[in-house]
Amino acid sequence: MHLIITDAWLARSRAVHLSGTKLLLTGLVVSTGLMLVAAGLYHWVFLKGAREGWPVVGSLVRLVVKDEFDQRDRFMRENLDAMARRVGEMQAKMMQLESLGERVSGLAGVNPAEIKATPGRGGILVSGPSLSLEELQATLAELEQQGGRRSDLLTVMESRLFDQKIRRSMVPTQQPVSAVSLGSAFGWRIDPITGRSALHTGLDFSADPGTPILSAAGGVVVTQEYHAAYGNMIEIDHGNDLVSRYAHSSRVFVKKGDLVRRGQKIAEVGTTGRSTGSHLHFEVLVQGVQQDPQKFLQAGQDLSSQTVAVAAAPKGSTRTPQR
Repeated sequence: MHLIITDAWLARSRAVHLSGTKLLLTGLVVSTGLMLVAAGLYHWVFLKGAREGWPVVGSLVRLVVKDEFDQRDRFMRENLDAMARRVGEMQAKMMQLESLGERVSGLAGVNPAEIKATPGRGGILVSGPSLSLEELQATLAELEQQGGRRSDLLTVMESRLFDQKIRRSMVPTQQPVSAVSLGSAFGWRIDPITGRSALHTGLDFSADPGTPILSAAGGVVVTQEYHAAYGNMIEIDHGNDLVSRYAHSSRVFVKKGDLVRRGQKIAEVGTTGRSTGSHLHFEVLVQGVQQDPQKFLQAGQDLSSQTVAVAAAPKGSTRTPQR
């Protein structure tokens, strides 16, 4: 690029030759100078005018700042409203959890009043101003405290329910033969062999040979032998001086010392020993004395019915928290 510089009267002139590199450097110098001039104008005009309260400049600055604050406030308000809705959902779920705790507390032996730690709330919905950040933080702190209390109480109930489950699993409440009719009950009857009155010390379940015999509760096999009257006999110790006895089986699948679980197959129905036909003779002994096994089996059925009733109970309507 060639530049020719002359004076006003064209008396003198000067030619300047700019190569590509010099032209680029010149453009950079000019651009830098323009930016410095613009920064200086901004500093001396807008900032100084804003500090000293120049009418026109002060109004422009206030408009820019106000618009920026309005946008920031609108963004924060939208986020606070979204968080407030989530808090409302959390409160509704907390109330559902409270309702569940009240239903389960009866099974765990916990006073329902301990679960209902917060008073009931309700009423018509009257919309008010949006929550402030401080109010939202206070509500979240309250929910955190309530969640901690619910967690502690539910942990206690879980422990008690687990203990009850263990205890129930060690009590012979499960019917030892599934889907069969009950024959002779516990008590006095006419002996089918001698024809005389005799005490029947257990329950007879009539079933086809080979029908599975199930352990009525968890425990340890303490006897597995052939008895003249009972035939192939199994006795299971459930602890606390509680023993169940299974007689007349055709095949046995456990031995003395085995640990068995509730509902485990331990033998098959047969007619060994003093028997007139294929059946299971089932006894329950407490401290070595025969008891009526029907009381134990009926207790298991009642407990199962209560559990089903609690599980099927309505969960309650979700209450929308009011403010």
